[in-house]
Amino acid sequence: MDVLTQAEENYLKAVFKITENDDKSASTNAIAAMMSTSAASVTDMLKRLSAKGLLHYEKHRGVILSERGSELATNLVRKHRLWEVFLVKMLHFSWDKVHDIAEQLEHVQSDELVERLDVYLERPQFDPHGDPIPDASGKMAMRKQVLLSSLDPGDQAVVVGVQESTATFLQYLDKMQLSLGTNLRVLERFDYDGSMKIALNDGTEITLSHKVCENLFLQKSK
Repeated sequence: MDVLTQAEENYLKAVFKITENDDKSASTNAIAAMMSTSAASVTDMLKRLSAKGLLHYEKHRGVILSERGSELATNLVRKHRLWEVFLVKMLHFSWDKVHDIAEQLEHVQSDELVERLDVYLERPQFDPHGDPIPDASGKMAMRKQVLLSSLDPGDQAVVVGVQESTATFLQYLDKMQLSLGTNLRVLERFDYDGSMKIALNDGTEITLSHKVCENLFLQKSK
């Protein structure tokens, strides 16, 4: 059985998340940015995890998880996202408050608890931020989604996820009446700064910055 510290588990999860969207490897700088630490500290940890056979690390070439490292990271992500669903669905936390709590709960070592949690929640496929939840075998639901910034005027779509999940960004989306399941129509794109004007179902028109459009996932309506 692998005995890892919480810090080691967090690093495995960071590599998983960086490479989750088809990136072939995770750079030291990308990991440092996600972990809010120095590149030197990241290098020390990567060497430790490499010695345990949990990832493949070559200086200047990035990092990829080993098969065992991927299994452990996937299980951590599964627990984290299930706990987020539980906190929102059952305890009525807002989606901007669950990440830090789930960060603590994901380290609970009980496969039986995780399985019962999954069953209790009726095996959800996505978490409150729209991220896919791995099942017990590590498989995740796939769907076609695009960033709002890639849509054209006249396109209609529904919000299905966020690229950024910081509390401030999620709170901003709440103020803009944008949440998972929100339907919208693109009215105009401004070439000057990449901002976009959209219309919500109730007719409300809002203008979103390019940064917001680059962090909002949508599924185009047929």
